[in-house]
Amino acid sequence: SDISSMNQLRAALQLYRADQGAYPPALLGYVTLYTSGPNAGNVMPANEIKSFLYPRRVGAMATFQPKISHESLYDTTTAEYPNADARAVGSGAVLDLNGDGVLDDPAGARQAYGPGSNVCRNGYVMSSPLCDTEAYFYRVSGYDVAMVQVPGGPPRMERRYALNWTYWGVGVDLETSPGSLGSAMDDPRQLGYLDPPENTVVTWNSFYREYDENKAPVTGRHDIVLFVGGSAKAYDSRAISERSWRILP
Repeated sequence: SDISSMNQLRAALQLYRADQGAYPPALLGYVTLYTSGPNAGNVMPANEIKSFLYPRRVGAMATFQPKISHESLYDTTTAEYPNADARAVGSGAVLDLNGDGVLDDPAGARQAYGPGSNVCRNGYVMSSPLCDTEAYFYRVSGYDVAMVQVPGGPPRMERRYALNWTYWGVGVDLETSPGSLGSAMDDPRQLGYLDPPENTVVTWNSFYREYDENKAPVTGRHDIVLFVGGSAKAYDSRAISERSWRILP
């Protein structure tokens, strides 16, 4: 059932892209408040918002909610970035970025942020002078954000869907070099780029992830990953936990 829902989200994303020329910044959308009336200032429930994919492109709110999740339509949350690939730069390279037949692994093509960095509405982090305001998500949308266990600490809400996630892609260099967003050596597998390849990660479902006694993810195909160019598929939980958007089909 969750795989079917994720595939519906993929189809809706393609419709959105055909209409708008790019992918949306979030799947369901950011938290919306009533602006007038007796509920002014209160959170609008997720099933009443007019958001990026709901309700026009995906009719059922249940599509955004993993079956094992029981979050309220009113519950909201901030989110942190998931784990960045901890392997040393120069190891674990996955793509030939410059066409010379060698797998490249420049530092800029690695994930820019990780745990402890809260998501900003415009894609940066709260500590960046380019951040406009912190992003608040509907918790019901388990494919925008989701809670995971953390070894040695409390659970945290992690980001799942992201347009850009590398140093060049999120434009960290804009602080010192305005207009320098992107690089020929950047990882092209990001939804923020014009034509991301089919092996680009859209989002993943970690609600079936299993943990050991230390709350570390157990190796096994318990996560479900959605790629741009194919249906959702089971994926090793430890790999997705350790490498996030850098995984390959």
